[in-house]
Amino acid sequence: MLKEITEKALSPDGITPAEAGWLMSDAPLDALCEAAHSLTARAAARRFDLCSIINAKSGRCPEDCKWCAQSIRHDTGIDEYPLVTADDCLRLAKHNEAQGVRRFSIVTSGRKPRGTELESICHIVRRLKAETGLSICASLGLLDADEMAMLRDAGVTRYHCNLETAPSYFPTLCSTHTTDQKIATLRAARQAGLELCSGGIIGMGESNAQRVEFAFALKRLGIMSIPINLLQPIKGTPLGHAAPMTADEILRTVAMMRFVNPHAALRFAGGRSQLAEHTLRTALHAGVNAAIVGDMLTTLGTKVADDIKHVKEAGYEL
Repeated sequence: MLKEITEKALSPDGITPAEAGWLMSDAPLDALCEAAHSLTARAAARRFDLCSIINAKSGRCPEDCKWCAQSIRHDTGIDEYPLVTADDCLRLAKHNEAQGVRRFSIVTSGRKPRGTELESICHIVRRLKAETGLSICASLGLLDADEMAMLRDAGVTRYHCNLETAPSYFPTLCSTHTTDQKIATLRAARQAGLELCSGGIIGMGESNAQRVEFAFALKRLGIMSIPINLLQPIKGTPLGHAAPMTADEILRTVAMMRFVNPHAALRFAGGRSQLAEHTLRTALHAGVNAAIVGDMLTTLGTKVADDIKHVKEAGYEL
């Protein structure tokens, strides 16, 4: 059955949710990871895409996302600060570029930029384009088409807005905005001519069926860059005491995502520093072909040099 599903994944219609559910529950894990590896080799980019981010505005977010340390509703003790300067942003971007990173994303807390913040961000983007060779991404919340056009004209080429989880599960994790608003944001970005980046966090209490639903929601939107974060429970958030996922759960989810989205960049992001070496290597083998490197928004990430070492050992190009 696994061989047939592997071939079907490369067909125009792809696999069905029922077949993806079987991958999540009953497919032999070792064989599943090997099949996902073959799909990656046949359908996905072999050049590993490294992206770094800057938490360009931290904390004081009015939204109530249960996983997030930056919500004003959660007492997490994180650093809070306004929008960083262009010089600070440029310094970090050049540091990451010197280590071999080709993509840099400006990320801000909050529902969306306020006042003159968007104009300031566009100024930062123009500086980055003038003084580095990096591709510039942005993750600034729920923007409209006109705001996306401002970013495009400044030099942003890709916009990020995570769906976070299955549409059916999202309302249990956040009440201040909706999946439909996120989808509208992604469509506004596409309308402005920007590439799309959207994924989410696994391990927030969702079921296997909801992980499958999440994968197909991304497929319907045609997302080609899919960040996969592993929940790192943060003290002070409602998910601060969530049980960690098992290695098998993580690997099955990565493999299933590859089957549903065979051509996409599956981008390991936050939380992977908690993985055992064997699990990380198997995830790379099974289909992870991109990553956010360095530190994340409010948690420590991994060293860029360590990530590059693992990527090369997995047989990817840089």
